[in-house]
Amino acid sequence: MSMKVLVLGGTRFFGKRLVEHWAAQENVEVTVASRGNIAFPFDSRVTHIMLDRTNEGSLRHAAELEHWDVVYDHVCYSAEAALAAANVFEGRVKRYILTSSLSVYEAGTQGDEGFREEDFDPSTYPVRIAGDEVVSYQEGKRQAEAVLIQKATFPVATVRFPIVLGTDDYTRRLHFHIEHVQQGLPIGLPNPEADIGFIHSSEAARFLAWLGDAEIKGPINAASSGTISLNELIGKIEVAVGKTSIIQSEAEKEHSSPFGITSSWYMNTKRAAKAGFAFDSLEEWLPHLVQQISSTE
Repeated sequence: MSMKVLVLGGTRFFGKRLVEHWAAQENVEVTVASRGNIAFPFDSRVTHIMLDRTNEGSLRHAAELEHWDVVYDHVCYSAEAALAAANVFEGRVKRYILTSSLSVYEAGTQGDEGFREEDFDPSTYPVRIAGDEVVSYQEGKRQAEAVLIQKATFPVATVRFPIVLGTDDYTRRLHFHIEHVQQGLPIGLPNPEADIGFIHSSEAARFLAWLGDAEIKGPINAASSGTISLNELIGKIEVAVGKTSIIQSEAEKEHSSPFGITSSWYMNTKRAAKAGFAFDSLEEWLPHLVQQISSTE
């Protein structure tokens, strides 16, 4: 009997890589539900359905197509969206995996080994349905985790990723720094000495695929092994492009770094490692990625 996998979102970046992984497996049927705003990037091995993630009826239609073995949710950013999922997938899914974020942690409060999962506990976090009120990305992800963990009747894992990098990063966050150094533009970095963690898009997809077969429930951190200071990262870019950077503590918005953290920001991944996942070393792939992007810009 085929395994049924549903991916909410998943037409670009690490979501696309995840779909490609499952589509290549025998006896796995993959369905991607998306808004259809970009061309569907998969062949006939992958089924496509249209989805308005903000509409519970649309989400219910996706849920009721099958009894799903695994559902991956890349597009849940609020208590309302999470509550809709808890309602419509009840009795229809064996395992639900929410893509969450390092952002759920309070910056500046981590220990020397990085944020641990218990530093933000969604099982006790107060649920607040905000309605039309706009909440921050951080609060939206906190609420999404809290609602699913507290109210879903099916097993839920919430994956906390740091900033995800790759040549396929449509937000072009690493590209921003490389382009600025190449063009002699200033980069606003409030704390160049801050240490930061990352994960490669291919590794993020590999982790999500692994988690689909695991029995882990609740929050779990996922990041490449090791950290790097922003100064060190800029240094690698300078070597790759052969130019010196212009670093400023403050800059206009268009020149402010998307990595502009004020204090170190990274996670502890011992829980995932203890469960058997082997993370890549940041030092092994990041310099190569910098070189790749530098040569194409």
